[in-house]
Amino acid sequence: MTKPPDPRKTDRPSRSASGHDLTPPSPEQLERLAAALTPEERRVLLHQGTEPAFCGGLLANKKDGVYACRLCGLPLFRSTAKFESGTGWPSFTVPFDPDHVACVRDTSHGMDRVEIRCARCGGHLGHVFEDGPAPTGLRYCLNSASLTFAEGGGG
Repeated sequence: MTKPPDPRKTDRPSRSASGHDLTPPSPEQLERLAAALTPEERRVLLHQGTEPAFCGGLLANKKDGVYACRLCGLPLFRSTAKFESGTGWPSFTVPFDPDHVACVRDTSHGMDRVEIRCARCGGHLGHVFEDGPAPTGLRYCLNSASLTFAEGGGG
């Protein structure tokens, strides 16, 4: 599995291949962004929480568009990459731009998994697994609470 850059590293690009600014928010900017979150969004994005299966507001969304980070707005996945995994969380095969999703080893809860985070702000998105469909074989499993959705926008 190709692992995008860790959001905590300083040697990552300042712009993604798709031209988006990847400069992390300052602590003050992050605090302002976090103030707009609901308690559930804060629990998931800032404290690596997981929403209950089959409860996320974007699970059944079938509109064309782009899913972005709820905290900083960085585009993360196109609707064309979304598929029904049957797991209870929105699932995608490929990111909007590989530079936009960072992977971090997660050994919590007695498991060895790959956590995915927003590469700009470090917000927790979910996990990526190697049991997805072609063409990538990956299943990016996300929390709806970590995402916003914009209809259209190159989805």
